[in-house]
Amino acid sequence: MALPNASRHLLRNVSLFSLAALAIATVQMTLPGRATDAAAVQTLPDPAIDLPTAAGQQTVVLAGGCFWGVEAVFEHVKGVSDVVSGYSGGDARSANYPMVSFGGTDHAEAVKITYDPAQVSYGQLLKIYFLVAHNPTELNRQGPDTGTQYRSAIFFANDEQKRVAQAYIDQLSQAQSFPDPIVTQLSPLNAFYAAEDYHQNFIDRNPDYPYVVIHDLPKLEQLRKQFPDLYKNSSLSL
Repeated sequence: MALPNASRHLLRNVSLFSLAALAIATVQMTLPGRATDAAAVQTLPDPAIDLPTAAGQQTVVLAGGCFWGVEAVFEHVKGVSDVVSGYSGGDARSANYPMVSFGGTDHAEAVKITYDPAQVSYGQLLKIYFLVAHNPTELNRQGPDTGTQYRSAIFFANDEQKRVAQAYIDQLSQAQSFPDPIVTQLSPLNAFYAAEDYHQNFIDRNPDYPYVVIHDLPKLEQLRKQFPDLYKNSSLSL
């Protein structure tokens, strides 16, 4: 089996992969000069514009590869009260893991984040998204996971979310914050469908899962280092 091309849905169902084998595969996947994750970028500027502080809970839907890791990152952000893994971009008939994981549904694995803008702003969430949660320069993939279902996308709920997100992408691009062009899509949020129960809080329940150890726990450590004032602990020990 060629591990560099193995997708996460195959790894999930195979219990005999060792950490050593997966580590070797990770090295093999790394191409010289190509950033494999957002952690390769040391820092990013704050967004030049942000949404005005609103009263009450707000939501944002973000896609950045495997939703396990993206969900876990935002679950550790102060001011975030709930994160749900799910699917966005396609229709209700195909909003299930068996169909989405094989591509062709228009869905992306995404997370719906509920947050208090008095504690953390939309712009701060975007900075975490671009710096820690994923690599926004990988087109239709994240690490070992390939396909449009793993694309980088911001599903905006209104024109203001779109305006701030586009302005930040333009700001990062003009500053050449990444070695490669940002490929993050801005798409209208037509619907969000929660994923199956076994995907929710996956990393908190499976911290020793090999894929998680290699690809996701480093993101949480990066979040803790880069955003100490926004990082909140959980039962997960890093």
